[in-house]
Amino acid sequence: MIRFALVSGFFLSLFSVSAGSLQAGAGDGRLDIYFVDVEGGAATVIVTPQGESMLIDSGYPDFGGRDRDRILDVLQNVAKLEQLDHAVVSHWHLDHFGNHASIAAKFKVVNFLDRGIPDSLGEDPGFADRVAPYRSASQNRSKTLKAGDVVPLKSGTTPIGMQVVTASGEVIANRGEVNPFASQHVPQPEDTSDNAKSISLLLTFGKFRFLCCGDLTWNTEAKLMMPNNPLGQIDLFMATHHGLNASNNPVMVLALDPRVCVTCNGPTKGANPETIATLKKVKSLQAMYQLHRNVLLEEKDQAPVANIANMAETAKCTGTWVKASVAKDGKNYTVQIGPEGTAKTFETR
Repeated sequence: MIRFALVSGFFLSLFSVSAGSLQAGAGDGRLDIYFVDVEGGAATVIVTPQGESMLIDSGYPDFGGRDRDRILDVLQNVAKLEQLDHAVVSHWHLDHFGNHASIAAKFKVVNFLDRGIPDSLGEDPGFADRVAPYRSASQNRSKTLKAGDVVPLKSGTTPIGMQVVTASGEVIANRGEVNPFASQHVPQPEDTSDNAKSISLLLTFGKFRFLCCGDLTWNTEAKLMMPNNPLGQIDLFMATHHGLNASNNPVMVLALDPRVCVTCNGPTKGANPETIATLKKVKSLQAMYQLHRNVLLEEKDQAPVANIANMAETAKCTGTWVKASVAKDGKNYTVQIGPEGTAKTFETR
């Protein structure tokens, strides 16, 4: 299992958090995680008890600013932040970095973090043009994250930590207990896309543990989790790659043994039956949530209707978010759908 290392003074100096930002949202001592509906892209907002904030991915551009505005609504009106301290790009697909620049044009962003900006992307001939606004917004000074790095976050009474466990196809050292599910790995064809190079982040708050892996794919998941399990078991899991079956290898999902899973899918993208079937095999799983009903699938192949934030197709979607909120001592957490949803409580492992 991971033990968080001390952050070197050099690495710490790469990041800035103003004193003003640390006052925002710091009243109740809770750690909040918002899964923003970006119609099958990804956008996750984290707000620490100290008011420090992070956005992981930013959905699709265009569509009249739909995804940008949904993210800004959470940042400004729901979390009531004065600035965004860290904006992370998990990998270089447009549904994950599409609004970093447009958000920065309307809301102060202090740090940009990514796996390093490639000059070109084989699966996207237009990548150089697509990434140009991000280069401009970050002034070509984004911080490159590598497997094993620690993202420095300010702790209060309950310690908080964040470690990069995969990046650019590399994984942390495979130390830990033997993974009892390793024999279930069936390799898929090599994934040469940028998905396999996704940044994965493990967030801890006291005993609470949350894992977000971007669009990390099957074989890299196995590389991380075989033959040993370096991550241990977790509380909250964001289903990888929108719940697609090119990801969510049982070797990883079953070993992580999450208690709650949130799938950031769209009306016709993600929450695949194979992934849902894998999740249903997780011994400790107590609840599955989805941002969308997959309109192409039967009810039995998805999360329970009560745990799906948006039931309509894109044209009629209200963009309701899912929120996880961790108690100030890290011993339990709630999950709710939208501001009016009923919060269900789960005990930390």
